[in-house]
Amino acid sequence: MKYLVRDKLFAIGDDYWIEDERGRHAFLVDGKALRLRDTLELKDPDGQVLITLRQKMFSLRDAMTIERGEHPLATIRRKRLSLLRNHFRVTLVDGTELDVSGRILDREFTIEYDGELLAHISRQWFRVRDTYAVNVVREDADSALLIALAVCVIRMAERERED
Repeated sequence: MKYLVRDKLFAIGDDYWIEDERGRHAFLVDGKALRLRDTLELKDPDGQVLITLRQKMFSLRDAMTIERGEHPLATIRRKRLSLLRNHFRVTLVDGTELDVSGRILDREFTIEYDGELLAHISRQWFRVRDTYAVNVVREDADSALLIALAVCVIRMAERERED
């Protein structure tokens, strides 16, 4: 299933819809303003919070956490010693690790588990400059989590570029 994201430079407080391949609203990304740390919520079309993304406050390396409800789900960090491509490591609370790699700022990257492709993020499917797709490859994959990971690593890479 492909999800369409109309990419804008994310500013705190920005909200935007992510649509499914049929053009229906699938998720709302709600940027929370006036918080001490960067916080985003991924909501369903009815406004129910599915996933919360938060910048880790006291971390030696830039990191964000993903929570479902009040429970931590994953931590995202830039992978060390990656010279050629942008690499991020996602560590789920059960110890499972996902690899996010590719050209993050160009919106051309993948999310993999143990070498298996879970999602492909790309602008190549669209002619509109500020649009990219999150193509969730596996039917049994958690689409909300994979979209949240894509939004999160893009945000982290953009913040890193600004610094």
